[in-house]
Amino acid sequence: MQAFVDAVAAELERPQPLLKQVVDHLASHCSVSRDALGEFFSRELEALEDYEIDLMFSAQFTPALARQAVFSDLLDRQTLPAAEWPALVRLLVARPTVARLVTEDGVPHALRLREVTVERFVTRLNLDVVLPDPLGKLLSSLPPAEDRALLKAMARRGIWSKEPRRAVLFRYLLAATSEDFYRRDDLLALLKLMEIYQPKDAADLLARIPHWQEVLKTEMLSAASPKPFFAARVQELHGGGRDQRHQDNSVISVKQRELEFLGRLQSVLSA
Repeated sequence: MQAFVDAVAAELERPQPLLKQVVDHLASHCSVSRDALGEFFSRELEALEDYEIDLMFSAQFTPALARQAVFSDLLDRQTLPAAEWPALVRLLVARPTVARLVTEDGVPHALRLREVTVERFVTRLNLDVVLPDPLGKLLSSLPPAEDRALLKAMARRGIWSKEPRRAVLFRYLLAATSEDFYRRDDLLALLKLMEIYQPKDAADLLARIPHWQEVLKTEMLSAASPKPFFAARVQELHGGGRDQRHQDNSVISVKQRELEFLGRLQSVLSA
């Protein structure tokens, strides 16, 4: 247990930028301006109810994949059953665990974390997930080595808990053992696709890909062709028949990468 207390406390107490979502929430719900954040944290935060604290800091203390990856090495050695998470939370609160949130002026603000915040963080770290041996070995051999902690955190996400879905990940990881094929962004895109649409297995996912490809092609055509003018006078201002508006190349580029990823995924699942 102590190894988990130390690891979680270290991550929670690491100085981190105060997220824009928190700043925006404070401005809209509490009428707190940017230059009054420090005073609010030191004088008014303690008076808030737990549900208010949770709502305010949900974005800040819901661990994204990069923060989950911090625990990959520890979880390779030992895991912590969900039944022991409440005890871990209590130990972290009693410690106490103090977050250091840095505002845009570079000033750190120390916040003693309540149980509701620590619980949010702990319960989303997937501390009880044991990677199946073949999957764990495959992840430990993928190129490059610096991506492995992130990929292990990805493999511990709940979407892969059922074997038919985990088989999708395994098949793509097998293809990714080739340095020519490996792309970290592809694996993150696969995670996003699975978590949003939740296909039940490889066949279900494969069947959906042609529709997604057609949607992307349509969106690329739309981005390449400026919208029709709503009035002739406006069209004249833009050069008449010589429309001087530019296509949205940034959107086209993003859609093109998504389309190429779907092509690679389709190829792997069809093999």
